[in-house]
Amino acid sequence: MTATPSDPPPAAAGSASAAGARTAEPPIRLAILDDHEILLDSLSTWIEKNAPEFDLVLRAGSWLELVHSDAFPTDLVIMDLQLKESVSIGARVRTCRAAGAKVVVLSAVDTPEDRDAALAAGAVAYVTKSQPMAELLGAALSAAGRGPGRSRSAPPAWRPKPLIPESSRPRLSDGERQALVLYADGRTTSEVARAMNVQYETAKTYLRRVREKYGKAGRPTSSRADLIRRAAEDGYLT
Repeated sequence: MTATPSDPPPAAAGSASAAGARTAEPPIRLAILDDHEILLDSLSTWIEKNAPEFDLVLRAGSWLELVHSDAFPTDLVIMDLQLKESVSIGARVRTCRAAGAKVVVLSAVDTPEDRDAALAAGAVAYVTKSQPMAELLGAALSAAGRGPGRSRSAPPAWRPKPLIPESSRPRLSDGERQALVLYADGRTTSEVARAMNVQYETAKTYLRRVREKYGKAGRPTSSRADLIRRAAEDGYLT
């Protein structure tokens, strides 16, 4: 970002009474995901010093550290576009959204393809690291429902466990696991079939068996959101 941790906070918008109303609201539980330690530290420090609207409860240097934390899901995640881990931005955003966390994507680059992929997956904002820190803060506040004309959303109802024991993980075949990963990444059943080079009915059968096995393990997967959660919990999105 162009700002530094010592930069002054952005000017408060609206009247003093409006500012008082904002500060009376509970702080927004925030997580930051970035595998660049210096940026993670500087961004975290700046927010802690200059953004009382946020409660920074989780700083993560990796995707697994984020989703396996007891503090996840938070109200909002500020997430770097590019990580060393081979987890697509689409899968990461969809996992957070399924868990109940909104996502602002922070990127060192700004290409139409990256922006479209992040927003199509459900990110509520896309901010480049060259933009002033105040713009990131404004996007984060709007994403959390504290911006003009936006309502706050209900707190997330689901909190994943830090680690799912091996005994609770259903034994999936290679085909079932591949179908699960593809489906959790946002593909339709037809697209899963094409990606696996199998018939539609075969892909459908794989996904049905995945749901049955999770159901028998006491971890229902009646919706796509449930499947995304299970895949994230069991490490299939890494």
